[in-house]
This record gives sequence, structure tokens and C-alpha cells, in this order.
Amino acid sequence: MFSLFPRDENFFELFRRQAVLVRQGCDQLDEMVQKFDRIEERAKALKDVEHQGDLVAHELFERLNRTFITPLDREDIHGLASGLDDVLDAVEAIASRILLFKVKHTTPQAVKLTRIVAECGVQIEQAVGCLKDFKGLMPFTIEINRLENEADGLSRQAVADLFDGTHDFLDVIRWKEIYGRLENATDQCEDVANVIESIVLKSR
Repeated sequence: MFSLFPRDENFFELFRRQAVLVRQGCDQLDEMVQKFDRIEERAKALKDVEHQGDLVAHELFERLNRTFITPLDREDIHGLASGLDDVLDAVEAIASRILLFKVKHTTPQAVKLTRIVAECGVQIEQAVGCLKDFKGLMPFTIEINRLENEADGLSRQAVADLFDGTHDFLDVIRWKEIYGRLENATDQCEDVANVIESIVLKSR
């Protein structure tokens, strides 16, 4: 029977599942770059996590389409789900390029940048876990913004160092791409923080 009342659609639980996968993906990339072993195996494992994230995002969008009344503004639900999915896509793309480019060794700059990405993943998971009651969210988003600024500076310096004349030409090409994508991953994390801040402001 048709009902004017919407079914219980647990968007917050889906967001938590998505955020856990984001944190896992960020951690896996960090571990890949730090240990730099079993690259193909690690890239495949991260691809599997990214695929799981796609499934959760798809379920969120389906629920959004069939739910008349939602706990958050529809554009915020869509923006947060899309943003979380973009973070996982960005992280997986870095791992796949490390594999495809046949990168032979890590760099101190890459280790620092992936550590920042992993820290962003932790902040995102914690923020999304607090989303339902809107309490204590701002410290997480502020920290993500700080981390993005730190990554921006590190990435610029890392790319500049590639052109000091001591690096192999192919390494310059490989790492310029990877550093740029690492910085972009933190940009995607900041986009998620911006959506969460918008939700907080609307709740006041």
C-alpha cells in the first residue's frame, strides 16, 4: 500500500560505511608507499576497497532517489556521498599509477604526503561518525583544512626538487604526476570537509 510517510532510510549508516572505506583506502596507500613491497598485490587490494566504496555510493544515490523526506538537504547528501567517493577514487588512482609507471622505489616526500592523506582519512571517518548529532564536527574539518595546506606546501617543494638536475628524466615524469595526485587527494578530502561544514552551518 502506498504511504505518505517515508520509509526509514539510514543515510548516516551508509555514510559511516563509506567513511570507513575511505579511511581504509588511505591507510592502504600509506602502507604501500612506506613499505614499497608487493605493489601489484597492494594495488589490487586498494582497487577492491574502491569498488566497495562505489557500491555504497550507488546505494546512497538510490536511497536518495526513492526517499521523499531526508535527514539532510538532498544536495548535501549527494555532495557528501560524491565527495567521499572522489577521495577513494583519487587514492586508488595513485596506487594504480605507481604500479603502471613501474616505480622502483619510494621517496621521503611521497612518504610524508601519503601520511597526510592517511591522517585526512582518519579525520573524515571521525567526522562522519559524529554527523548524525552535529556535535564536535568542526575540529575535524579544521584539521583537514590544515592538513591540506601542509600537503600543498610539501607537494610544491617536492615537484621543485625534481628539477634540480639530479633526477632521471623518467623519474621526474613519474613523480611529478604522483605528487600532483597526492596533493589532489588532499584537495578531495578538503572538499568533503567543506560539505560537512555546510551541513553544520545549516543545522544551527
